[in-house]
Amino acid sequence: MRGTALADGLIAGAVGTMALNVVTYLDIVARARPASQTPEESAGRVAGAAHVNLGTPEQATNRRSGLGALMGYGLGVAAAVGFAALVRGRRQPMLRATALLGGGVMTLSDGSLTLLGVTDPRQWRRVDWVADLVPHIAYGLTAAATWNRLRPSGSGKRR
Repeated sequence: MRGTALADGLIAGAVGTMALNVVTYLDIVARARPASQTPEESAGRVAGAAHVNLGTPEQATNRRSGLGALMGYGLGVAAAVGFAALVRGRRQPMLRATALLGGGVMTLSDGSLTLLGVTDPRQWRRVDWVADLVPHIAYGLTAAATWNRLRPSGSGKRR
Protein backbone atom coordinates (compact mmCIF):
# COMPACT_ATOMS: atom_id res chain seq x y z
CA MET A 1 0.00 0.00 0.00
CA ARG A 2 1.23 3.46 -0.86
CA GLY A 3 1.85 6.18 1.72
CA THR A 4 -0.87 8.32 0.20
CA ALA A 5 -3.48 5.81 1.40
CA LEU A 6 -2.14 6.07 4.95
CA ALA A 7 -2.15 9.88 4.69
CA ASP A 8 -5.74 9.75 3.43
CA GLY A 9 -6.60 7.52 6.40
CA LEU A 10 -5.04 10.07 8.72
CA ILE A 11 -7.12 12.86 7.17
CA ALA A 12 -10.31 10.77 7.26
CA GLY A 13 -9.67 9.95 10.92
CA ALA A 14 -9.15 13.61 11.80
CA VAL A 15 -12.36 14.63 10.02
CA GLY A 16 -14.27 11.78 11.67
CA THR A 17 -12.94 12.74 15.09
CA MET A 18 -14.02 16.33 14.56
CA ALA A 19 -17.53 15.12 13.67
CA LEU A 20 -17.63 12.86 16.74
CA ASN A 21 -16.69 15.81 18.95
CA VAL A 22 -19.26 18.13 17.35
CA VAL A 23 -22.05 15.57 17.85
CA THR A 24 -20.91 15.01 21.43
CA TYR A 25 -20.97 18.73 22.18
CA LEU A 26 -24.41 19.06 20.55
CA ASP A 27 -25.61 16.31 22.89
CA ILE A 28 -24.17 18.21 25.86
CA VAL A 29 -26.06 21.33 24.76
CA ALA A 30 -29.32 19.53 23.92
CA ARG A 31 -29.50 17.51 27.13
CA ALA A 32 -27.70 20.07 29.33
CA ARG A 33 -25.49 17.26 30.57
CA PRO A 34 -21.96 17.66 31.87
CA ALA A 35 -18.99 16.71 29.74
CA SER A 36 -17.69 13.19 30.26
CA GLN A 37 -14.76 12.79 32.61
CA THR A 38 -13.69 9.49 31.04
CA PRO A 39 -10.99 11.03 28.79
CA GLU A 40 -9.31 12.68 31.79
CA GLU A 41 -9.69 9.54 33.89
CA SER A 42 -8.15 7.37 31.17
CA ALA A 43 -5.26 9.81 30.72
CA GLY A 44 -4.66 9.69 34.46
CA ARG A 45 -4.69 5.88 34.46
CA VAL A 46 -2.26 5.71 31.54
CA ALA A 47 0.05 8.27 33.18
CA GLY A 48 -0.10 6.34 36.44
CA ALA A 49 0.65 3.02 34.75
CA ALA A 50 3.60 4.63 32.92
CA HIS A 51 4.79 6.25 36.19
CA VAL A 52 4.60 9.72 34.63
CA ASN A 53 4.41 12.59 37.11
CA LEU A 54 1.88 15.13 35.82
CA GLY A 55 2.97 17.81 38.30
CA THR A 56 1.14 19.56 41.10
CA PRO A 57 -2.53 18.68 41.61
CA GLU A 58 -3.65 21.71 39.55
CA GLN A 59 -1.12 20.96 36.81
CA ALA A 60 -2.11 17.29 36.81
CA THR A 61 -5.79 18.17 36.39
CA ASN A 62 -5.02 20.39 33.42
CA ARG A 63 -2.61 17.89 31.88
CA ARG A 64 -5.12 15.04 32.22
CA SER A 65 -7.68 17.20 30.44
CA GLY A 66 -5.31 17.92 27.56
CA LEU A 67 -3.95 14.39 27.38
CA GLY A 68 -7.47 12.91 27.40
CA ALA A 69 -8.46 15.01 24.39
CA LEU A 70 -5.21 14.20 22.58
CA MET A 71 -5.68 10.50 23.26
CA GLY A 72 -9.14 10.73 21.67
CA TYR A 73 -7.74 12.37 18.55
CA GLY A 74 -4.95 9.80 18.42
CA LEU A 75 -7.42 6.95 18.67
CA GLY A 76 -9.65 8.42 15.95
CA VAL A 77 -6.74 8.91 13.59
CA ALA A 78 -5.22 5.50 14.38
CA ALA A 79 -8.54 3.75 13.70
CA ALA A 80 -8.81 5.30 10.23
CA VAL A 81 -5.17 4.56 9.40
CA GLY A 82 -5.85 0.96 10.44
CA PHE A 83 -8.91 0.98 8.20
CA ALA A 84 -6.76 2.26 5.30
CA ALA A 85 -4.39 -0.66 5.80
CA LEU A 86 -7.25 -3.15 6.15
CA VAL A 87 -8.90 -2.11 2.89
CA ARG A 88 -5.51 -1.77 1.18
CA GLY A 89 -6.19 1.79 0.06
CA ARG A 90 -9.37 0.96 -1.82
CA ARG A 91 -12.63 2.89 -1.74
CA GLN A 92 -15.40 1.05 0.05
CA PRO A 93 -19.19 1.03 -0.12
CA MET A 94 -20.45 3.68 2.32
CA LEU A 95 -22.35 1.27 4.57
CA ARG A 96 -19.38 -1.08 4.93
CA ALA A 97 -16.92 1.76 5.49
CA THR A 98 -19.22 3.46 8.00
CA ALA A 99 -19.68 0.22 9.94
CA LEU A 100 -15.98 -0.62 9.92
CA LEU A 101 -14.85 2.87 10.87
CA GLY A 102 -17.59 3.71 13.38
CA GLY A 103 -17.67 0.25 14.91
CA GLY A 104 -13.91 0.03 14.96
CA VAL A 105 -13.35 3.34 16.73
CA MET A 106 -16.19 2.61 19.17
CA THR A 107 -14.64 -0.77 19.99
CA LEU A 108 -11.20 0.77 20.45
CA SER A 109 -12.55 3.60 22.58
CA ASP A 110 -14.89 1.62 24.79
CA GLY A 111 -12.49 -1.31 24.93
CA SER A 112 -9.60 0.84 26.15
CA LEU A 113 -11.82 2.58 28.72
CA THR A 114 -12.97 -0.82 29.95
CA LEU A 115 -9.43 -2.24 30.10
CA LEU A 116 -8.28 0.81 32.05
CA GLY A 117 -11.14 0.29 34.51
CA VAL A 118 -12.67 3.69 33.74
CA THR A 119 -16.08 2.28 32.76
CA ASP A 120 -17.99 -0.96 32.48
CA PRO A 121 -20.32 -1.05 29.46
CA ARG A 122 -22.22 -3.95 31.04
CA GLN A 123 -23.57 -1.42 33.55
CA TRP A 124 -24.67 1.12 30.94
CA ARG A 125 -28.32 2.06 30.49
CA ARG A 126 -29.97 2.36 27.09
CA VAL A 127 -29.50 6.16 27.09
CA ASP A 128 -25.77 5.62 27.73
CA TRP A 129 -25.47 3.29 24.76
CA VAL A 130 -27.32 5.73 22.49
CA ALA A 131 -25.16 8.62 23.70
CA ASP A 132 -22.09 6.52 22.84
CA LEU A 133 -23.37 5.10 19.56
CA VAL A 134 -24.59 8.28 17.85
CA PRO A 135 -21.23 10.15 17.89
CA HIS A 136 -19.45 7.00 16.69
CA ILE A 137 -21.89 6.70 13.79
CA ALA A 138 -21.13 10.35 12.95
CA TYR A 139 -17.43 9.47 13.05
CA GLY A 140 -17.98 6.49 10.78
CA LEU A 141 -20.10 8.40 8.25
CA THR A 142 -17.80 11.39 7.95
CA ALA A 143 -14.59 9.36 7.99
CA ALA A 144 -16.02 7.01 5.33
CA ALA A 145 -17.21 9.87 3.13
CA THR A 146 -13.85 11.61 3.48
CA TRP A 147 -11.95 8.39 2.75
CA ASN A 148 -13.96 7.69 -0.39
CA ARG A 149 -13.67 11.30 -1.54
CA LEU A 150 -9.89 11.25 -1.15
CA ARG A 151 -9.36 7.93 -2.92
CA PRO A 152 -9.15 7.81 -6.72
CA SER A 153 -12.38 6.53 -8.26
CA GLY A 154 -10.62 3.51 -9.73
CA SER A 155 -9.27 2.40 -6.34
CA GLY A 156 -12.51 0.63 -5.40
CA LYS A 157 -12.39 -1.76 -8.36
CA ARG A 158 -10.88 -5.19 -7.97
CA ARG A 159 -7.90 -5.89 -10.14
